[in-house]
Amino acid sequence: QVQLVESGGGLVQAGGSLRLSCAASGSSFSINNMGWYRQAPGKQRELVTAITASGRTKYLDSVKGRFTISRDNAKNTAYLQMNSLKPEDTAVYYCNVPIGLGARYPWGQGTQVTVSS
Repeated sequence: QVQLVESGGGLVQAGGSLRLSCAASGSSFSINNMGWYRQAPGKQRELVTAITASGRTKYLDSVKGRFTISRDNAKNTAYLQMNSLKPEDTAVYYCNVPIGLGARYPWGQGTQVTVSS
C-alpha cells in the first residue's frame, strides 16, 4: 500500500519561503498526476495546485505567482516551492492525486506551514 510522506513545513515570517516535498513508499506509487492540498483550522481541505502527467499545472488564484509545483520523476518526488508567504497560507499541507485525475492514495500526515505576520 502506498504511504505518502510530506515534509519541509515550518514556521516562517510573512514574505518568507518554504519548499515542501512529497515522497512515497509502495511500488504502485506514481507522481505523474500529483497535487498539493491544504487544510486550515476550521476549513475544508482545498486543492492548491496540481501537475498532470503531461506537465500542465494549475494553481489556486490566491497562490498564483507565488507557489510552484514540480516533480522529479527519477526520485519519484513532488515539490511545492512557496514564496512570498502570507499568514493566510497557514495550514497543514498534503500531497495526493488531484481531484478528477485518478483514485487518491491514503492521506499522509501532512506538513504544517505556519506564517507569522
